[in-house]
Amino acid sequence: MKQFQTLKSDLTQSRIIDIDSTSIGDGEIAVQVESYAFTSNNVTYGVAGDTIGYWKFFPTEKDANNEWGCIPMWGFAEITHSGIEDLNVGERLFGYFPAAESLILSPVKISTQSFSDGKDHRKDLPPVYNNYVRLNGDQNYDASMDAVRALLFPLHITAFCLCDSLAEDAYLEASQIIVVSASSKTAIGLAQGLDDAENAPKTIGLTSSGNTEFVKSLGCYDEVISYDELSNLDYSKGSVMVDMAGNREILGTLHEELGDNMLKCLTVGMTHWDNETTAEDALGQAMLRDRTEFFFAPAHIQKRIGDWGHDGYAEKTNLFMTARALQSKNWMQLKEIHGLESFTSTYEEMVAGKINPSEGIIVNLKNI
Repeated sequence: MKQFQTLKSDLTQSRIIDIDSTSIGDGEIAVQVESYAFTSNNVTYGVAGDTIGYWKFFPTEKDANNEWGCIPMWGFAEITHSGIEDLNVGERLFGYFPAAESLILSPVKISTQSFSDGKDHRKDLPPVYNNYVRLNGDQNYDASMDAVRALLFPLHITAFCLCDSLAEDAYLEASQIIVVSASSKTAIGLAQGLDDAENAPKTIGLTSSGNTEFVKSLGCYDEVISYDELSNLDYSKGSVMVDMAGNREILGTLHEELGDNMLKCLTVGMTHWDNETTAEDALGQAMLRDRTEFFFAPAHIQKRIGDWGHDGYAEKTNLFMTARALQSKNWMQLKEIHGLESFTSTYEEMVAGKINPSEGIIVNLKNI
């Protein structure tokens, strides 16, 4: 069995190593990873691997110096060995997996719908990431939607949380919401959700010149502006920024031009991982750090489950997700890759920011 690893100190470096993960103990199951989605969101997992703990989910093998990490992916797997009576060989799961051919889990909190991985190294990590859906117990499961589910579920849950959080705060009475990296899938879900909302402010999408026509074609942004035309943005209006990229040049420029009109900046993604903002450089100093915060969707999810209960939360998110999935048919083209070896070049392109935003990448590991 093989495992794809990324050098923590340099995301451009990766390797594939052989692992032994089919020997299970009492209370464990082994799964074969069938497929997983790969998006710019996974690059953010790598960037925030240490600060938020994404490297902790799936320990690396043959890594004596703890230099390498497994970036988590959302996807599907099949149980191949089971030491638990209620979980059967052949059963399929949806959840959080490494870019690897296999994984050993220690299921706890088992129900007909799901279970959590109870391994010690995951106990302090966000519960939403430790949950695995048992597809046999999912009454609404549609196998034809597997790819869309893997690609959009984690991104559009974040989009839902952003829309809900902004609405709860009455959009901070902003006149406009500026979305940086408007072509990203999370940004698209956010813009579509805001477009559906009754009282949302005008939504401005910022993107590269090469992606401008694609973003305009989505029809969910009130205005689309390319990064090289930022002077066209109205800086006189009270603004909330939602940043999916983490590009210091763009953020520094926007913060400086908006000044007091920048009401809040929510940082969601960090795809420009090699363009880190520091307090020492001029662009870093231009950022209004007291109005900038990292938006962590799992925390908002737990809050809303507490507010609404599991059923209420599921009802609201299902409505949002169903609408986004239907809309994705108009803009997203699926691209399937077979095997970890083939995945390596795609990984390198994504880290370099060279992926077509209209593509939805699925890595298939079954029967390789």
